[in-house]
Amino acid sequence: MHCVLHRAIRRPVMTTLADVRSDFLRAAIARGQFHQCTDLEGLDKAASAGVTGYIGFDMTAPSLHVGNLTQIMYLRRLQQAGGKPIVLLGGGTTRVGDPSGKEEMRQLLSEEQIAKNTASIKDTFSKFLTFGKGASDAILVDNAEWLMPLNYLDFLRTVGRYMSVNRMLSMDSVKLRLEREQPMSFIEFNYMILQAYDFVELKKRYGCSLQMGGSDQWGNIVNGVELGRRMESFELFGLTQPLITTASGAKMGKTAQGAVWLNADMVSPYDYWQYWRNCEDADVGRFLKIFTDLSLEEIVRLEALQGAEINDAKKVLATEATALLHGREEAEKAAGAAQATFEQGVRSDDLPTVDIPAAELNGLRVAAAFVRTGLVASNGEAKRHIAAGALRVNDVAVTDENASLSAADIVAGAIKLSLGKKKHALLKVS
Repeated sequence: MHCVLHRAIRRPVMTTLADVRSDFLRAAIARGQFHQCTDLEGLDKAASAGVTGYIGFDMTAPSLHVGNLTQIMYLRRLQQAGGKPIVLLGGGTTRVGDPSGKEEMRQLLSEEQIAKNTASIKDTFSKFLTFGKGASDAILVDNAEWLMPLNYLDFLRTVGRYMSVNRMLSMDSVKLRLEREQPMSFIEFNYMILQAYDFVELKKRYGCSLQMGGSDQWGNIVNGVELGRRMESFELFGLTQPLITTASGAKMGKTAQGAVWLNADMVSPYDYWQYWRNCEDADVGRFLKIFTDLSLEEIVRLEALQGAEINDAKKVLATEATALLHGREEAEKAAGAAQATFEQGVRSDDLPTVDIPAAELNGLRVAAAFVRTGLVASNGEAKRHIAAGALRVNDVAVTDENASLSAADIVAGAIKLSLGKKKHALLKVS
């Protein structure tokens, strides 16, 4: 095990479907979710028998976003293959902040904010995983349970003595910061120790043998595997998937309007559907494999579509991805609203809607109305779009940045606001 692990650290262990037998690893490879593994043969054997695996999520915001969805789908694949997923909430590690991929220290959140974020995020996982007491049912755990009661000196003696500072300094999360002469605080430096310790605790408490994550977590995952071996002679496994970016190199889940959140009160089902519908042509097949449960045979058919027909594949992607998060009914409503708006040229009650009292309508600047509906982030952004001819009220282009709305703009109880050809909202007057 030790030799295999160090061989894996030096270079990614890549493989093909012919090399593995477990349903989980076969699905991960076929769907483009395999990058590195600490011990492929050992994990394949464990996964064939039903391995327990976890991924950690720190509570840094009131909602997870599409970037986190790649990890949630990893857990979903594990459960579909008969494994047991553990969702590890970082109630303890969020107090420290993961330095991976960061050029400066994360803002430290208050305990109250972490608690609020945790409460807001929990329900998201139940949309993708089945929780319960069965052998393959998911469980949700918070690492605050064992990290908060720790005695610092005892922790140094029992855990710190197994952690190599030389190895820690070689990890990308540390090395890149130091090479760029960007400071790293001592609290951040400790994050990888806490993550490694999480793995050991999860093995002791729940028999968890597998830690999964994105490729940027490889160093932290390897530390956990090695700590378990040194402290308790545990056989643990690490598995990563490639970091997901768009074909143009953009980060997943980021748009000009901000993050694509998974909470419906932060991004509506319609806007979520639109995010997937507007993906780049080159991403359709890859996203269908990762973010939907469609069969690989159907995906092969869809990604072979050419020209204008690729839009049909994008609609399938949008509907299937939205159905997983918001349910089939909301996904179909979003698809119907998009068709009515874009293909039939009519208004739909299923567009994102913002209520406004009639008394506030008269004199309301168009720019402010667009801000109110969330189509733009500021009056300045609205004015720039007006100058470019991109804003419309009831499908009529706005040419005056000082234009205001009035009762004359109300059609069937609402005013339709549009940004470009693909973003719309209704200002409902009551």
